[in-house]
This record gives sequence, structure tokens and C-alpha cells, in this order.
Amino acid sequence: MNTSDIICAISTPPGMGAIAVIRLSGEGCIALVERIYKSPAGKQLQEAAANTVHFGRIMEKGEIVDEVLVTIFHAPHSFTGEESVEIACHGSVYIQQRLLKLLIDTGARLATPGEFTQRAFLNGKMDLSQAEAVADLIASSSAASHRMAINQMKGGFSAELMKLRAELLRITSLLELELDFSEEDVEFADRSELLRLAGNIEALLERLCRSFSLGNVIKNGVPVAIVGNTNVGKSTLLNALLQEEKAIVSDIAGTTRDVIEDTVSLNGITFRFIDTAGIRTTSDEIENMGIERTFSKISQASIVLLLTDLQRGAESFEEYYCEVKKHLTDTAKLIIVLNKTDQVEDLLTPQETIRLFTSGEQIIPISARTGFNLEVLIHELTDVVNLNELNSSDVIVNNVRHYEALLHALSAIQRVHSGLQSDLSGEFISQDIRECLHYLGEITGEITTDEVLGNIFERFCIGK
Repeated sequence: MNTSDIICAISTPPGMGAIAVIRLSGEGCIALVERIYKSPAGKQLQEAAANTVHFGRIMEKGEIVDEVLVTIFHAPHSFTGEESVEIACHGSVYIQQRLLKLLIDTGARLATPGEFTQRAFLNGKMDLSQAEAVADLIASSSAASHRMAINQMKGGFSAELMKLRAELLRITSLLELELDFSEEDVEFADRSELLRLAGNIEALLERLCRSFSLGNVIKNGVPVAIVGNTNVGKSTLLNALLQEEKAIVSDIAGTTRDVIEDTVSLNGITFRFIDTAGIRTTSDEIENMGIERTFSKISQASIVLLLTDLQRGAESFEEYYCEVKKHLTDTAKLIIVLNKTDQVEDLLTPQETIRLFTSGEQIIPISARTGFNLEVLIHELTDVVNLNELNSSDVIVNNVRHYEALLHALSAIQRVHSGLQSDLSGEFISQDIRECLHYLGEITGEITTDEVLGNIFERFCIGK
């Protein structure tokens, strides 16, 4: 990739709209646009002040292509840190493609995916973790994922890593200074103080690693499995939560034979609801395959909604409850949902009977058909994620690459902690500290390779 080229791309979504924006970056891009731009007032773009917008026409061989607004940015005060131009034209697909071709014919080249953001990283406008947050911000589909991406893009995660690196450099500099004066038997580092610092760093890295489970579900949606016996209203509940007829609802037992999934944002959090085949004993081979998939989805879910039909009372509930509990992970939340309250007069007796079988799980009576108590269930779902305890300054890790690097860094600092406790030579401890610094540097891009950069930015859309 030649970073001295002038690059261009359509930055708005593909297709026709009211307007479209074409972006250029690279030294000389203002002069390049000047060659196809004509101002009604005769003004020159190269003489205009930075961060200003100009009305004019794009011309090709004396013909008007479109009337546009041109915004110019001077280096280093632009997104990429380079001289940049944004052209807002009418949203016709024909106009967009013709304008793009005209810019390429005039001397620009089409940008590769993520190249504008990659140039911003290379020019020091942001570190690598902030650059990755740009992609997360574009892809955010809920208030929670948006908040995480904004915090990381502002440098919240980077600030935490900078503090860690500063502490690590302080430790290793004192230890290596001792090595320089080893013959004089001079001690520059207070081992008890270094042990305290290493413990603080280890605790912070552990907290960041733990946050990945929350960050991952916020980014990709909280998986919620809806399970239970046949004909307890699982598909009806899915449709009620999604507010659309996603699943077929029938009185015939075993209607749902495969997994049905869809996502919806509730109170700013994306949930991925999974309607599963009803759990029962059957000789139907296809239905049994669906039931096996039900158990698989239970083991993958962060929240499991176990439905039962109040019309059937507490009959056989214990059997299904124990079967579901066997497939739950240690971190999954189980909520027992008593459905069809609109069809029974007695809520208390089956509820109290079911409570005797359970391990203190939340029990919520609802009617998926009428919507009774659905808001209580939704509140309980959002409460499980506990988003209210997060604020704009919380650092949540949601990137697998960052998580893997943090795990390696944590392993290294644990060796440092152990080495300090056992009075290991400073030479060996410094080596582990350097390894920890290396992995933290991989996250921010201080230590990286072209292959890593390629893997990161190729996932961006063209024009960003």
C-alpha cells in the first residue's frame, strides 16, 4: 500500500439516497478536486481557509456532472491527519459512480477497505485500539454497544493501558538499574513496593479480562434460550418479544423442530432470542435432532427462560427443570416463566409447588398471548446484564484480539509477581516484564506487523 497516493471512496451507504459523500485523502487532493470543480463566484479551493464548505459544480469536458458542496481539511487537522476533501453530491447511483470515475481518471485511486482509518493510525491520530473502535461504532446496533465503542474511541481503554505500561516501565527500570550496579551490591528497588505494584497490575489485568464476557455479549447480543415442554408458548413468547410473527404458532405438539433466532434491542441492550424445540420423549427422528439442538443452545446461552404451562400445573416440571439445569453453564442465568396466566384462575398453587423444586431462581408469571407481565420479564432480562452499573468511564473489553493479548500479559505479570515473592533475580523478572509490555503494545499498535494491520483493516467498509 502506497500511503503517498491520493485515495478516494464513497463513504455513504451503497444505493440511492438524498445525498452521497465522496471522501479523498492525501497530499494534493485539494488541487486534484480543483481540476474538476468550478465555483460560481470564481473562488479557488486551494486558497480557501481550512474546515470550510464551498458550493460549486463538478465539470467534465465542459458538461455539468452535478452541483456539490465541497469541504476541505488541511493537514494535520483532519480524520486521517492528511489533507482531505469531502464532496457531498446528489444521491443518484449514476452520479456517484461517474464522480468516482472522474476522480480516478484525474489521478486518485480507489481506497482499500479501512484505508482512511489506517492512515489515521499511521499518522498518529489514534492508536490501534481506537481505530478498531471506529469499526465497532459503525456496527453498533444498541445503546450499550454504542457506549462501549465511543468510550474506546475516546481513548478510555488506551488510557488504562498507558497507566499499566508506565508502572511496568518503572519496575523494570529500577530492576535493571540494580543489575548495572550488581558488583557494588546496591539496591535501588524496594521489593515490597514492587510486589505491591505488580499485584495492582495483575488485579487490573484480571478485571479487564473478566470484562470480556460482558463486552462480548453487549457487542454481539445477549444469547437467550427459550426452552420448555411442547406447547407451553415458547414461539408465542418469541413473537411477543420481537413484536412480529417470526415463529409459527400451533396447537400441534412439536411444531418447532429447529432453532429459530432473531435479535431485538430492549432498553438499549441487544438480545439474541433463540426459540427451541420442545423437550419431550418422542420417536420422531427429526424432532429428536431438534431437541438435541435445544440442549446445545442451553449450554451456549447467557440467559435461559424455562417456560411451563400453568394449565398443566406443576406436573412433570421437576423432570424438565433438572434436564435443563444439567446443560446450564456456571455463569448462565435461569429464569422460570409461568405462561398462560390468562387461562387459569389459580396462580399461587402451581407457583408455590414449582418453587419447592427450584434452587431460588426468579419465577415470573406471564401471558405471552395477552402481554401480561412482559414488561416485568424484560426488566429482569436487562437487569441480568446490569448495564445500569456501567458508566461512561468504565472500560469493557469486547475485542477478541485484545482479550488474547491481555491473557498473555496477565500470564507474564503473574510470573513477575511470583518471581518477586520468591526473590528471583531481577534479570529474569525484567524479562517477564518486557514480555508483558510487548503484549500491551500489541493492543495499542506500538508493536505490530503489516499482517496484523491487514487483518484488522480489511474488515472495515470501503470509505472508512
